[in-house]
Order: sequence, then C-alpha cells, then structure tokens
Amino acid sequence: MTPRLSLGDDRDEALAHAAALVAHAWREFDEARDEEPGPTPQLRARLAEPLPQEPDDVIASLDLAAEVLDASLAQSRPRYLAYIGSSGLEIGALADLLAHSYDVNLAIDAGAATGLERQAITWLAEFLGFPAATGAFTSGGTISNITALAAARERALPGSRSTGMSGRLGALYCSAEAHYSVTRAAELLGIGREQVRDIAIDGWRRMDPADLARRIEDDLAQGVTPIAVVATAGTTLTGAVDPIGAIAEVCESSGVWLHVDGAYGLPAAGAPTSRSRFAGLDRADSLGIDAHKWMFVPKACSAILVRNTSELAAAFSHQEDYIPHEGEELNAVDITLEYSRPVRALKLWLALRVHGAQAFRDAIEGNLAQARLLYDLADAHPDFRVQPHPPQLSIVPIRHEPSHCPDPDRHNDELCRAIQRDGRVYVSPAIIDGEPWLRPCFTNFRTTLDDVRITMAVAQEIGSGICRTHCSRP
Repeated sequence: MTPRLSLGDDRDEALAHAAALVAHAWREFDEARDEEPGPTPQLRARLAEPLPQEPDDVIASLDLAAEVLDASLAQSRPRYLAYIGSSGLEIGALADLLAHSYDVNLAIDAGAATGLERQAITWLAEFLGFPAATGAFTSGGTISNITALAAARERALPGSRSTGMSGRLGALYCSAEAHYSVTRAAELLGIGREQVRDIAIDGWRRMDPADLARRIEDDLAQGVTPIAVVATAGTTLTGAVDPIGAIAEVCESSGVWLHVDGAYGLPAAGAPTSRSRFAGLDRADSLGIDAHKWMFVPKACSAILVRNTSELAAAFSHQEDYIPHEGEELNAVDITLEYSRPVRALKLWLALRVHGAQAFRDAIEGNLAQARLLYDLADAHPDFRVQPHPPQLSIVPIRHEPSHCPDPDRHNDELCRAIQRDGRVYVSPAIIDGEPWLRPCFTNFRTTLDDVRITMAVAQEIGSGICRTHCSRP
C-alpha cells in the first residue's frame, strides 16, 4: 500500500510539471517586467482558505504555488534594485532541489557532505583571501555574526558560556552605520545593547580607527573588557567599507578580536578593481559573508570563517550522550550555533564547480561598473544629487532635487513609492543624514548597463511627473 504522504503514481508527472514551472520562471528572469503584478482578489481569497482536511490535486496545487510566487517581489529580475538580495542563480536552485531531496543533516559527521562543506569553506576562503582554519554555513548574516561574537566573548571573558557575564562588563565596537545584527548579538549574548560602542565615521562613512582606539582605551580605564571590534565590509546603507588594515592595527595592539561583517560586500574582495579596499582582511580573527547576496545563489547561504578552530570549539563544544564523538574529533555542533543544518554549502560548491571563480569575479565587476555608471549619470544631471564620493561598492544613493521643488524630502518619499507602483524598476528608500534618498543596489548578474540607463530615465520621468502635484515653478 502506498503511504498517503507519498505522491505515488503522480510523482513523475508532478516532477515534470514542477520542472516546466521552473523553466518558465528562469526564462522570465532574463528580462525585466514592465510592471510588478500584485495578487489578484481571487488569489487573496485562495490564501485565506482554511486548513485542508483532504488531498487536493498536485498539479493544481503546484500551479497555485507558482501563481503566488509570480505575484511576489522577485529579486531575481534584472531591474529589482531594492535592498540587497540574491539573484536566483539557476545552478543554486538545482542544488537546493538535490539537497532537500536527500535531506542530509550536518549536525554531526555526515560523511561526504561534511567533506563537501569543508571544501566549500576552503574555496570561499581562497576566493576572499582569508586564511581560514575552519568555518560553517549558516542561515544568514545575523547567525554568522552571533557565532563569531560568541567565540570572541569566550576568549575575552573565559567561562562566560558557563557562568554568563557574572557582573562583568564587556563592550563591542562597530561603525555608527553597522548592521543591527551586531546589537542583536550583544543583546542575546548578555553583553547588552548599551555596551555596543558606535564608533565615529569619516567623510566616506567608514569607521574612524583613531576614535576606535580612544574608545577602547577609555573602556579599559573604566574596567570594561573589550570583547570584539566588528568592521563592516559594505554597510547596508551606502556600501561603505571600513579600513580593515588600520582597524586590525588597533585590535592587535589591544589584543581585541576583529570580526569582519562582510554579509553584503565581502565578495568584492575577490574582484580585481575592488580588492584593495579590503586590505588587512587576512589579519581578522573571523568573518561573515552571505553568499545569497553578492555571490548570487538562492537563500539561505551564509558562512562564518575563522582563523583558529579552537576559538569556536571553546565557545560551542560539548559532550552529550546523544551526540557521539570519535576520539577527539569535533562534530559540526561543536563549532556552530545551530544543530540540524541542511547542506547549504552545496549551492555555492556546485556554482563554483560549474561556473568557476572567474565568472563570479566578472559578474561582481559588472555590478561595480553599473554602480559607477549610475553615479556618473546622476552626478551629471542637474536635477539629481549624489553622495560626495563615488560608490565604494554597488550601492548608489541618489536624490531627485529639481530647482523648483520646495520640499525635496517629501518629493523623494513620494518618488520612491511612485517608482515602486510603476513597476518598471524597483528601488528602496533610505534615510541618510535625515534625508530620504533612493537607494539602488546592484547585486544581480542579470542586470545590464542598459538597465542602469533605464533606471535613471524612469526616475527622471516619474520625478518630473509627480512634481506637478506638489511643486510650483517660480
């Protein structure tokens, strides 16, 4: 008797139909849409249906799933320039199908899959130029950062994993524009959000090493233990890259752990034209990187890499009767925060094997060129304002400021919403120094220079159009 949870005789037809849906989606991702279709009233009604008690047709259900996804915002499209997302690398999607079909668990030694993850960590470290002794793939940049900072806490305050902070004060240091995940780590690790030091930024919005050194010195004088410095390799707001080498000097002189949060920007360390921005990366104790951002594979595929395996083991290793050890050999759960883990590494491993590292370098270089083009186009246009320096990576904040507009803040707020409603291009807003900006970000291998020109043209067209509703010419 066929188990009710098996597709049974429908399995081959369902797989073929799913493959056809995937092929259709892939073809669509090659071109930008003229608009972003939202869910229809009929679809909304389907999504409000109660829990099914009996089986439904598998083909019809797959079609409904595809309809839902097609009516959702898809970061894989070439003119989706909002936020920092993946771009649905095809081989990565196939890797996920394989990984989830086999459903290997990397909590302990999983045989060949464990070896594959180690190889993927080695390849990633080589791509970035970081001397990793070990690492692991995680569900996202937040988990990668928390994992690294847990190890840093144990080194700075030995025994803290057992006794907690025990009244001891520790501090984390990061750029004033670092990602909130650093604060979240402080909250979860018992360090406390008030012990996160926002270090001043320079004119390029990078951490100021001199201010960092002063803040560490002040804390030491007050009996506060510096736990870690988090340098950001590509801030979420503007793409700023902290001066890692100068920060490493401060950390080494003070004996403080240096973690590099490269969730977004670190892949650019592997590209020739941007490699110099990451000088000193090889001196860090740990780094985090989201391959599901600028290495194009589907979510979720983050990684933490560390210089010293024993640092992770000090924070996470343990003995439990339900987790056997072979002698002194560490299991994955002895160096990671998570227990059950899918083979997230497979999508990056397979992508590097199929396409080769140079293809990734070329795609990143393409995105860097697109960012420079948008900056130059906006800088040359009298109705647009740009940041006072060219983009360090692939985020390009721009503002539409026609001379006759009495309220440019309101105008740019409305412009961003109008561009999103229009749908030819999708951008997100950002608040920089109290002002609303449009914030295009280029992390898609499908995006072209023509898409950049169209983005600029759409922003000018819509911006000029909405001016009539709230701007009056002198």
